[in-house]
Amino acid sequence: MKPFAFERARDVDHALSLAASSPGARFLAGGTNLLDLMKLEIEQPPRLIDVGRLPLAEISETASGGLRIGALATNTAVASDPRVRRHYPALARAILAGGSVQLRNKASVGGNLMQRTRCPYFMDAAKPCNKRLPGSGCSAMDGLSKSLALFGASEMCVAVSPSDMSVALAAFDAVAETVRADGSVQRRPVETLHRLPGEAPQVDTDLAPDELILAVELPPPPPGRQVWRKVRARASYTGAIASVAVAGDRVALGAVAARPWRARFTEAALADGASPAEAAGAELAHADGTESRKSLVRRLAADAIREAKEGAAS
Repeated sequence: MKPFAFERARDVDHALSLAASSPGARFLAGGTNLLDLMKLEIEQPPRLIDVGRLPLAEISETASGGLRIGALATNTAVASDPRVRRHYPALARAILAGGSVQLRNKASVGGNLMQRTRCPYFMDAAKPCNKRLPGSGCSAMDGLSKSLALFGASEMCVAVSPSDMSVALAAFDAVAETVRADGSVQRRPVETLHRLPGEAPQVDTDLAPDELILAVELPPPPPGRQVWRKVRARASYTGAIASVAVAGDRVALGAVAARPWRARFTEAALADGASPAEAAGAELAHADGTESRKSLVRRLAADAIREAKEGAAS
């Protein structure tokens, strides 16, 4: 690990001022992803700004009937909150599927959204990777990875987002609230918080360097049953090969793009009366990648949609 400066933020304004005055600085919350990447020398920030003790962990109800989840709420706190379990069970299940108890106890909501891809070629500093070193090439294009992007990829990068939580949040139309050093507050749909790779795969999100996530806001849950499904190579909390969140008539896919992927073609097909299999096929008709991988995602999505529809009808 390369040497770095460390400073604990006194409050949000102090954290933002430190970030604005320190090019390349990174915010540190639970550190479950960032510190691992620093040990591998994939991330080499000159300064860490510890925001872990800021008062941003509250989970509260909104006037509209939704939930506001502070960025520093732990994954454990969110998954175990009675309001989340009652009204957003797909979110609770996604979080529980995303990491061990030890990781959930430490990982924060904001950090979960900001975690970087687990593409094995990104994680291996000896391999060319445009996300890690722009212009070096994409080893995954002809590699052995089981989790390559089916949607939104470019010739520069085919890596996928590792966040299970964000897939469920996208299905609920959740919004991330952020603030910058100049005091400006923005609200971005979690669905589009992350950028597609295009010609600049090294840029993961639209957030500015001095922009801090304050909270994630969930609107009232949609009517209908919720389902969460995840396929992984083994059951010991490894990353998804594919996942799907269904919330009423909304469907989001995971591990298929550089961000959670709202299956708009699937949703439109369902609205037109298509069967679960037909609706899932409508989305995968626009996918790239191998037929075996597309088939896996198609069957997973169809099964989740079918379970949601049958449960709603019973």
